[in-house]
Amino acid sequence: MKMAKANRSGIVSATRPGKIHNAEIGDVTCDHYHRYEEDFALMRTLGLKAYRFSTAWTRVLPTGRGQVNTKGLDFYDRLVDSMCAANIEPLLTLYHWDLPQTLQDEGGWENRSTVHAFADYAAIMVKRLGDRVRFWTTFNEPSVVAFIGNLTGEHAPGIKDQRVAYQVAHHLNVAHGLGVQAIRGANSKVDAGIVLNLWMSEPASDSPEDVAAANKFWDVNETLFLDPIFKGYYPPAVYEIVGEDMPRIHDGDLALISQELDFVGINYYSRNVISAAGKVEKIEGSEYTEMGWEVCAPAMRRMLVKVNNEYKLPPIYITENGVAFKDEISADGKIHDPRRIDYLKQHFIQTRLAMQDGVDIRGYMVWSLMDNFEWAHGFSKPFGLVHTDFETQKRTIKDSGEWYAEVIRKNEVIESL
Repeated sequence: MKMAKANRSGIVSATRPGKIHNAEIGDVTCDHYHRYEEDFALMRTLGLKAYRFSTAWTRVLPTGRGQVNTKGLDFYDRLVDSMCAANIEPLLTLYHWDLPQTLQDEGGWENRSTVHAFADYAAIMVKRLGDRVRFWTTFNEPSVVAFIGNLTGEHAPGIKDQRVAYQVAHHLNVAHGLGVQAIRGANSKVDAGIVLNLWMSEPASDSPEDVAAANKFWDVNETLFLDPIFKGYYPPAVYEIVGEDMPRIHDGDLALISQELDFVGINYYSRNVISAAGKVEKIEGSEYTEMGWEVCAPAMRRMLVKVNNEYKLPPIYITENGVAFKDEISADGKIHDPRRIDYLKQHFIQTRLAMQDGVDIRGYMVWSLMDNFEWAHGFSKPFGLVHTDFETQKRTIKDSGEWYAEVIRKNEVIESL
């Protein structure tokens, strides 16, 4: 269904009234900008071997293009140098949902010129950091940018328009392709990929109607980026559903989008259980997180096997998997979070089983290291292995963090601390 357009004028930020839980502001949050050396020491304590982080386009190019902010690039130099000194492998994401305001004022991702500005930004970053950063991803969860930002309007820019959302999705795909070319043009020795968030679609029952609805839900919601990137075309189901709102596709776009990648990142949190009516159903007796997402680790294995069977994929990294549960500081000053430990344990097991099924998984990263600012949810959804006191900036390793450190040290899934 086509949704009404939102007002597109004004500053698109966390300060817009009504957009962020409790009107919270993420200006400081974990203060990683000033405390990264402390945080890398914390990572070493936990035994982490890699750190996935993102760079801010606006910090490097305040207006999205043109004059480079050398102080911004200098910061990322220091960050990467400190990371390498701590013997932690950098995995860099170029775009994690923060678009320079100047580009949004020009139409944002609906405007094709933003695609070319992104490629220029990618080249700048690789030229500066490519001698130390091997792994580069163009986008984190482009479906969130397209649809949560431009269809439901929950995230910036707060637009609610189906035509815009699908045009944005296509331009993100094209920007990914141009970005990969820019990355390799700047440094042919680095590895280029993308991070996609995938939710397994499963039927509410074994009825043919539920099964058909679940398959269609997957085709419409989970293949819009998979298919053009790894098959070179948009799925027929999307043409059927979107109709006249399908995006404008230029000659050569699909070839550009579908060039070979060195790896793909997959983010997994939960599944969608679909009834014959095409609706997402709650499952009685299942555990649900603070995000309202069902805990269902076996669906992760089924999803990984499915995409491995349906696509010719490069090596896979699980770039996000984790859970938000309410945490409390106990009388002993610690955070005891057995539900998070159990969530991670079950998902580690299912990841290992997927590898035994033949899925080429090379690495795994928990979301997230620390409690932080979770976009529209503000500080209300703690995902971290480490608790952050946002007033004092004190970091406290949770039981789950201590458990994770033991898993890394022993290189096996352990039951408990």
